[in-house]
This record gives sequence, structure tokens and C-alpha cells, in this order.
Amino acid sequence: MNQNPVIASMLREYGELLRQQGAETFRAAAYQHAADVVERLDRPLGEVFAAGGREALTALPAVGRSIGAALAETLTTGRWAQLERLRGTLEPEERFRTIAGVGPTLAKRIAEELHVDTLESLEAAAHDGRLAAIEGIGLRRAEMIRSALSERLERPRLRRLRQSRERPSVDLLFDIDAEYRRRAGAGELRTIAPKRFNPSDEAWLPILHARRGDWRFTALYSNTALAHELGRVKDWVVIYYETDALPEGQCTIVTETRGPIAGQRVVRGREQECWNYWANADRKSSETPASAA
Repeated sequence: MNQNPVIASMLREYGELLRQQGAETFRAAAYQHAADVVERLDRPLGEVFAAGGREALTALPAVGRSIGAALAETLTTGRWAQLERLRGTLEPEERFRTIAGVGPTLAKRIAEELHVDTLESLEAAAHDGRLAAIEGIGLRRAEMIRSALSERLERPRLRRLRQSRERPSVDLLFDIDAEYRRRAGAGELRTIAPKRFNPSDEAWLPILHARRGDWRFTALYSNTALAHELGRVKDWVVIYYETDALPEGQCTIVTETRGPIAGQRVVRGREQECWNYWANADRKSSETPASAA
């Protein structure tokens, strides 16, 4: 079956959503150009992928690594998480239930406790130890999930390990977090109507697209059951990040509620870096008056 017309339509929709939500014009245009390429291909995209894997997809004109990863995800799973996110229809629990050994209860626990919503981000958690730390998983089950994800995502292990270590600095993430919360609070951002926990179908969830150097970011409030239950929706900010060379990653930034930096923003899973960041910030703040004098 030739999926090219359907995939081209998805690429165009993604580009249009980026445009509507205030992303950079050239970024939105890149997906429109890729859609034209896919639509004009003289063979099914699935055949290209089967013959040459992701490298064959990224070698197509106007595609590159980021769009190539989206094409591979769509061809492999039949879904595209980034598009579903911009639509407001992403259901991470359903995605995780497609992994062998992950049932409804465990899928929900993974989504809620790790704050991840894609197979790529779950794979990173499986490698850095966060997945194994969840109750009911442990090292052996985490290894099984990691192996299943490796086969599903079809990436060499060494490359995956290297990429999982490459991520934005915490000060850069704090900058995006601050911009998102400021502009969301001021009503400056476009909003989407998420499917989850939104019975009135109201467009209430602000979305930010931003760029810092080579990094591209998308930020939203955490629209999860736990965030709603604890009344922390507008405190927990989920940030997605990628570059042309690296796959998408994600993190969640929250306000610390205890310890020496209570009241400060913290990137979950990177607490030590955040403690160092705020300690340095406090030290610089205390030194400023003396320097000025």
C-alpha cells in the first residue's frame, strides 16, 4: 500500500499547525517542502525505508534527520507523536501499551511518574535508570522494555547512548520555562484544545515554539491526570527539545517543594545540576553588592 499521500498530508498539517502556533516561518515551511517531496516520490516511502532504513529517509531532498525520524516513526508505528501533540490528541498510555509486557496499569504509571509521552523519551528513561526505579518494573523488566524499544526504533545502541547524554543545559531550559510561563500568563500564546481531561473541548492549553541556537523547543503545561489531581497543571511545564542532528527529548520542570532550594524551579531527573545552578545563582547574587561597592 502506498502511504505517500497520507504521510504528505500529515507533514502539511504539521507545518500548518506550527505556523498557526507561532513557530518560525522557515521551520513550518520545511515540513511543507518535505510533503511535496514525499508526494512526488516515484515509489512508496515504505519501500525506501525497508531498503535503506532511516538513513535512506534522511537522504531524501528537504527531509533531513528530524523529519526523517518523524517519517520512520509513522511508518513503524502508524502514528506520529509530535503531530498528535500539536493537535492535542496525544495519548501516551495507548502508545506504551503497544510494547510487549506493558499493560494498562503500568503504561499509566510510566506516563504519570516519568512525565514522558513518546517511545523516544521512554527509551531515554530506560537507559538512564529512571524506568527501572518505577515500582513494579525493576532492572530485569526495564531491560526487556529497552530491548523491545531498540527493535522498534531501529537505532544502534552506541548511537542511542551517546544521544541520550546530549541535552540542553538546565539554564537554557529554565530560560524556556520562564518565557513560557510569562507569555502563557499574559495570554500571548496560541492555545490548543487537548483531548484528555477536557470534556468541554475548550482551547485552554498554551503552546510555545522557540529556538535557542541549534536547539528547537516546544513547551506546554503538563496535562496529566496527576497534575490535575494535585492542582499542579500550571506549575509543571513539559519541554520538548531537538536539533537537526539529535532526536527529540523531553523534560518536566516543576517548583521544588522541600529542601534547600524549595520554591525554585527544578528539572526533574537533573536535580543535582539544578542545586548547583541555584547555589551559583545565590552566590553571584550575594557577591554583587560587594562588587558594586
